[in-house]
Amino acid sequence: MIKYIFFDIDNTLFPTSEFAQLARKNAIRAMIELGLQFNADELYTKLLKIIERLGSNSDQHFNELLRELKVQRPERFIAAAVAAYHNTKTSILPYPEVPRVLLALREHGYKLYVATNGNTIKQWDKLIRLGIALYFEDVFVSEEIGKEKSKEFFDKVLSNLKIKPNECVMIGDKEDKDIVPAKATGMHAIKRGNNGINDFSDLLDILKKL
Repeated sequence: MIKYIFFDIDNTLFPTSEFAQLARKNAIRAMIELGLQFNADELYTKLLKIIERLGSNSDQHFNELLRELKVQRPERFIAAAVAAYHNTKTSILPYPEVPRVLLALREHGYKLYVATNGNTIKQWDKLIRLGIALYFEDVFVSEEIGKEKSKEFFDKVLSNLKIKPNECVMIGDKEDKDIVPAKATGMHAIKRGNNGINDFSDLLDILKKL
């Protein structure tokens, strides 16, 4: 019987990819408005390559972009980009059905947790801005656990909580980081997105069948 539900955050509880694209384009627009004389599309392409190289959790994306462009005294442009990026955060929302479904799951007695990769403060920031932080009993982030999501990650989380894997289900959008390692631990797993569920509205019924 399922008692504990773990959720990924990005592209599971809210459309991260859409937000990230909007935030990055707003940051580029802010730099150009401040006087950076480059084409917006060219800057966006360069920025995506830097993000791929440094990783999405790096805080040096805009610094590296301006370094590559050989911009002298880049501080004002970095400040403008960071401000615009963070201002975009005020617009983030969870997927429409998420708050209602989380509330229903709690009312049915399920214990809800988050299991995610990334920076601990950044991931908490997302949950708070989304208005859903208080639905969860606890949040487990790879930075704090000491390893990215894997069988070892989930083993450690379950050990900390002193719960059995067959009583748990992991819900996430990535086969390699959410589904496969959770199943390797003995947990159930449900994928959101391609080849999975696109809406959580039927989640209660799905959980009852596991």
